[in-house]
Amino acid sequence: MIIIKFGDITLENVSVIVNAANTGLRGGGGVDGAIHRAAGRSVMEECRIIGSCPTGEAVLTNAGKLVSKKIIHTPGPVWHGGKSREPLLLENCYRNSLLLAKKEGLKTIAFPSISTGVYGYPIKEAARIALSVGREFENEFNEIRFVCFSEGDLKVYQRVYKEIGQG
Repeated sequence: MIIIKFGDITLENVSVIVNAANTGLRGGGGVDGAIHRAAGRSVMEECRIIGSCPTGEAVLTNAGKLVSKKIIHTPGPVWHGGKSREPLLLENCYRNSLLLAKKEGLKTIAFPSISTGVYGYPIKEAARIALSVGREFENEFNEIRFVCFSEGDLKVYQRVYKEIGQG
C-alpha cells in the first residue's frame, strides 16, 4: 500500500525511515539534519564508521532515539537541469533504498521527498520518479509512505499519484 501524507518523518512509526543524506553521511540541513538531531549521536557514530555513500546508493544504520527501528541513508542528486543523470540517480535512491529494506526484511518504509529541498530537484518530476518506483515495489511491502514536509509538496504528490494511476 502506498500512503502519501503531510508530516514529520522523524515521528513515523515504521520499520525504517529514509534519510535524504549527503555523500559524506555527515548530517546537514533539511530532513538530514532533522533526522540526525532526533536520532541522536549513535546514528552519527555509525555514519562515521561507514564513511561515505555515493549518490543514488543506500546504507543502513540503527535509528537511535527514533520510533522507527532503522534508517536508510541515500544521497540524492543535486539538480543541474537534468543533464547530469539526475533522473537516473534519483530513481536509484528510491530503488536501492527499497531493495535494501526488502533484503533486511523491513516491511514498512517512509520516504521524504529526496533532493527537492536545497538540492533543487523540481518537485513534480521528483514525485513522479518516487511514486513510480514505489509502485514497482508496492506488493513487496506492507506500506510505503511518502511523507511530505509542506502542504504544497503534499498536493503535488497527490496530483502526480492520480496521474500515474493508483493501480
